[in-house]
Amino acid sequence: MPNSGHDHLVQGQRGLSGDRAGAGLQNEPKRPDMPGNIGMSGRVVLLGCGFVADLYARALKVMPGIEVVGVFDLNPDRLRQFCEYWKLPAKASFDQLLADAPGALVLNLTNPDAHFETTQACLEAGHNVYSEKPLAMTMDQARALHDLAEARGLMLGSAPCSALGEAAQTLGHALRHGIAGTPRAIYAELDDGFIPQAAYHKWRSESGAPWPFEDEFRVGCTLEHAGYYLTWLIAWFGSVRTVVAASAETIPDKEGTGPFAPDLSVATLFFENGPVTRLTCSITAPHNHGIRIIGEKGVLSCDAAWDNAAKVRFAKRLTLRRRLMESPLKRRIKLPQPTHPKVERWGAAAMNFLLGPQEMLDAAREGRPCRMSNAFALHLTEVTLAIQNAGEDTGAQRMTTRCDPMEPMTWAR
Repeated sequence: MPNSGHDHLVQGQRGLSGDRAGAGLQNEPKRPDMPGNIGMSGRVVLLGCGFVADLYARALKVMPGIEVVGVFDLNPDRLRQFCEYWKLPAKASFDQLLADAPGALVLNLTNPDAHFETTQACLEAGHNVYSEKPLAMTMDQARALHDLAEARGLMLGSAPCSALGEAAQTLGHALRHGIAGTPRAIYAELDDGFIPQAAYHKWRSESGAPWPFEDEFRVGCTLEHAGYYLTWLIAWFGSVRTVVAASAETIPDKEGTGPFAPDLSVATLFFENGPVTRLTCSITAPHNHGIRIIGEKGVLSCDAAWDNAAKVRFAKRLTLRRRLMESPLKRRIKLPQPTHPKVERWGAAAMNFLLGPQEMLDAAREGRPCRMSNAFALHLTEVTLAIQNAGEDTGAQRMTTRCDPMEPMTWAR
C-alpha cells in the first residue's frame, strides 16, 4: 500500500442517462436551509466499487448505525468482487439502485469525470448525495448541482470529511480558545513524494481494486488532496475571499494517456475572517502532510492530515537569552474522550470516511442544518478549482461563492 491516499475508482458511470423518472420519488421543495428526506434514517447506497469504496466499507465496522442497502458499478466483475468481500447487496443497474431505496443517501464513489452526470441523476430522483471529491470538474457543473439540490430541498455534501475528525476539531477548539493567541499565518503542506517512481502497479484496495494511476494523474493532486486541509480551514474561518495561486506540471513523462493535470500547486489564501494561509500540493516533493498555525503566543501543529487521531501540539514562543524561538518541548492538546469512532490505519489512511455521510444522516433525522452543507461543498469546489487551474499567470482570483464557518462537533465545543 502506498504512503499516498489517492482514492479514485477504476470504473466510472459514463453514458448514463439523466432521465431517472422511474428511479425514485421526487421531493417537494423544502426550506433551502434545512435538509431533505427526513425519513432516510441510516440507509445508504454506494455508487461505484473502485479503490476508494473499500475505505468507506472498512468504516462500516465502527459505524453500526449506517446500513448499506445497495451497491452498483458498471463493471460486473468488480461489483461481484466488492460485494462478496464486504457481504453487501449488489444491484443490477443504476436505476434499480435508486428505485429500490427511496430516500437513501447516495454515496457517489464514481471517478471524477462521472460525478456531475451521476450526482445530477441522483438529485433528480430525489436522493440526497454525498460525493467523493471533486464535486464536479468545472464550476458551471458544480453550480448546476448546487442549484438543483437547493431547488429540490436536498442535501449535497462533498468529501473529504476529515474536518469532522478529531485532529481537525482539536485544532479548531485550540483556535477558538486562543491557545496560540491570535493566528497570524498558516502553512499547510500536502506533498506526497515523487509518485511517478513509486510501485503503484502493486497498490490494491482491500477487496482487490487496482490504484487507478491514469485517472489520478489526469485529475491531479490538487483536486485529489487540497480538500484535506481546505475543509479544515473553511470549517474554522469560513469563506476564502481571494486565491493567489500558481500550478504546473513538473513531471511531464508520467505513465498513461494525457493530458495530465498540474502535479504541483502553491496557493496563498486570503480569508474573509482568518489568517493568510499558504497551501502546497504536489506529487513531486518529499512526503509532508503537516500544518502549522502561527499565533502571537506560539505555534499549533499537526503532522498527519490523513489520521483522524493525529497528535495536535502547541509550542510556546519564548526568548532564551537573546534568541527568539518556539519551545522544543511541545505540549499536546487533547479533547475529552470519546470523540468519534476511529478506523484502524490501512495503508496511508487512518480516517473514518463515513463521518460525512453520518453527519448528513444525523442532520436529516434531527431536522437541523447539516455541517456538510450545500454552500460548503460549492465553495470548497470553487477554491480547489481556482488553485488547480491557476497556471503561471492567472494572478489574484476573487471567489464568487461563500459559506459560514462550520459548527463544531458537540464533543469539541
